[in-house]
Amino acid sequence: MFRPVKNGGASVWLSPGEATLLRTLVAPVMELLNDPTRPAPPPEAAPAESTDLFDDLEKMFNETTAAPPEAPDDPVLARLLPDAYQDDPEAAGEFRKYTESSLREAKKYFAQTLLETIPPKGGRVKLSAEQARDWLRALNDVRLMFGVRLEITEDFEDQLVALDPKDPRVAAFEVYGWLGAVQESLVRAIAR
Repeated sequence: MFRPVKNGGASVWLSPGEATLLRTLVAPVMELLNDPTRPAPPPEAAPAESTDLFDDLEKMFNETTAAPPEAPDDPVLARLLPDAYQDDPEAAGEFRKYTESSLREAKKYFAQTLLETIPPKGGRVKLSAEQARDWLRALNDVRLMFGVRLEITEDFEDQLVALDPKDPRVAAFEVYGWLGAVQESLVRAIAR
């Protein structure tokens, strides 16, 4: 699959079906990561310039005194945005308050990098070292989504073999396996 390139990145040839599949799989992750509690900024809105340091400090203080966001109810989102402190809900909430927004944005950025570097009809993908790392992160998020939705355990192979061939989940399990192979191939290419 992936081959190393001189700049520390990787290169791969994707069929039209593979390109479409990757694009299709990343979309629901990006959708999940949109924060429903934060309104989208108006298009091309320029940030207001403040001439008063005290105004800026007051704004920062007011943002940080807001109640911490709660852990997501959606199990996939809970895996994508996990609590930092499992045994301390108050500390977890405080940590989430300061990190969740940037984590959401980073994960959307990784997914967007993947989307922007895939030719719509398949073909050669040549990734820089940074783009390759972004791909790994985006692929990991897609696999997390699949793993949670399909209730995949460490015994993935046994679970797949145990499925009735007519079970509609077979295709999803096979896609999960394929994603793992793509991810492993990319890791090997950039590790060389």
